[in-house]
Amino acid sequence: MRVGLFVTCLIDVMRPEIGFSAIKLLESAGCEVVVPASQTCCGQPAYSGGNKAAARELAEKFLNEFESFDYIVIPSGSCGGTIKTHYDDLFAGHPALLERLAKIKSRVYELTDFLATVVNLQTLPPPTAGSFKGTITYHDSCSGLRELGVQNQPRELLAKRAGVELKEMDEARVCCGFGGTFAVKYGDISTAIVDDKCANIHASGADAVVLGDLGCMLNIEGRLRRTGDTKTRVLHVAQVLSGDV
Repeated sequence: MRVGLFVTCLIDVMRPEIGFSAIKLLESAGCEVVVPASQTCCGQPAYSGGNKAAARELAEKFLNEFESFDYIVIPSGSCGGTIKTHYDDLFAGHPALLERLAKIKSRVYELTDFLATVVNLQTLPPPTAGSFKGTITYHDSCSGLRELGVQNQPRELLAKRAGVELKEMDEARVCCGFGGTFAVKYGDISTAIVDDKCANIHASGADAVVLGDLGCMLNIEGRLRRTGDTKTRVLHVAQVLSGDV
């Protein structure tokens, strides 16, 4: 099974170790993993900012780079959601592009969805020395949950990691306040939302919050640290599943 990994620009620039954890998981499931070197952005920032022309150019670039693979896997609910639910809008009026998109949409998966439903991963990679053990709580990112239906998949996989116990927080499905440019345009509202999220994380008593979208990850971690919490770890689900942290 030949899998194209769309690393995402945020992971590439901010937390490349998450990409390596995703590769480790996919290879442990028996996949041949290819990471096209020319990949950049899915177009989400331009699309959400109203620049459809720039977003369409990036979307077509994505098709050129990934349509030859058996599956396309993405360790991000927001990028996966953009591709599967918004590229149709970007390609409206471009029948040739819509036809190409239709051929790949069923092969585009968020990472945990792919591991749980396509390859049915039963055994996680052996953990590294000093890898995380303790209690976690899980934050459901808006795009992964509402656009891709990702909710049970990461929890089912995390249950297979020995030494990790899930403690659900209140309102796990509620937004963290990031929303891309929303956090820039409406900073006060965004801060109030993420403060509620951080309060629910603290109330859960978990040692770490785990999630599947780097935008949410950076937003939550940034607010925790700015408000004095230096102990609660903020981890991408790929890092915990791979045993790399």
